[in-house]
Amino acid sequence: MMKIAVVGATGLVGSVMLKVLEEQKLTNIELLPVASERSIGKEIEFAGKKYKIVSAEEAIAQRPQVAVFSAGGSTSLALAPKFAEVGTFVVDNSSAWRMDPNVPLVVPEINAHSISEKTKIIANPNCSTIQMVLALAPLHKQYRIRRLVISTYQSVTGSGVKGIQQLNDEQDGISNGLKAYPHPIHRNLIPHGGDFLPTGYTSEEQKLVDETRKILESPQIRVTATVVRVPATGGHSESVNIEFENDFDLIDVRRLLESMPGIKVLDNPAENLYPMPLMSEGKDEVFVGRIRRDDSNPNTLNLWVVADNLRKGAATNAIQIVKFLIDQKFVS
Repeated sequence: MMKIAVVGATGLVGSVMLKVLEEQKLTNIELLPVASERSIGKEIEFAGKKYKIVSAEEAIAQRPQVAVFSAGGSTSLALAPKFAEVGTFVVDNSSAWRMDPNVPLVVPEINAHSISEKTKIIANPNCSTIQMVLALAPLHKQYRIRRLVISTYQSVTGSGVKGIQQLNDEQDGISNGLKAYPHPIHRNLIPHGGDFLPTGYTSEEQKLVDETRKILESPQIRVTATVVRVPATGGHSESVNIEFENDFDLIDVRRLLESMPGIKVLDNPAENLYPMPLMSEGKDEVFVGRIRRDDSNPNTLNLWVVADNLRKGAATNAIQIVKFLIDQKFVS
């Protein structure tokens, strides 16, 4: 029986990973749930069975075929190589390995070809990057992207339990000192995601630059981004302005998006139909709407892209990578 370790199993994304494993019928496995020291020995339920949480060392000793990580960058840097040394494929959801030139950064619908049997550490991209590049990939192939101007409107779920708690507490008028953000998020927008860099951009904004270029295998694409945290919980939204090298036809753009696996086009302004976080919550698709030409600049398109950041933006993408490993018979 295949052994799959989930490192960070009790966290917000880890719990969604377990749910997606069940939904994808990956239940005939021996689950090794790994969490922090204070959780070791406690039980979690998966596929109708109870499993005891184990330490990372115990999980490594059992040599699982796959370990899916959602436990933060420092944990991944420390533990992923140890799992890899015993032959485990590691699918890591942190930023720790994403820009390592020897580690593939994978959205399966786009670049699963970058995974080989020798690839023991595989990076899951940032949630905002995943949903955007899924929409960009077919358009880039057809028209070649020259420049991207991105504004994100990111759910508090991207900050984990603490972000949700701060929003709920502020809505309820509770003050308990638990803060994910340096300012109130209720009835507010915060143009700050990650840490500020010497350039004036934030680390979350820089991820959109670096990861997009790596996944699309196009280091020449010019990218600028502004990340904004908003008081929403359903998913992340993005306004994406795309300048192409070649002109496009809007009918062809729609056709390309509609034929891309994982994309659902919702774009009928006459009926007020466009993607929103409320409709993306709990779903695996990336929703695209507000498809229109930018009349201020040649060969330029506007898109509005929305997805549940805990699912396709994190857990679902990671489990899709696991399924790819199984389908390719890299693990069994």
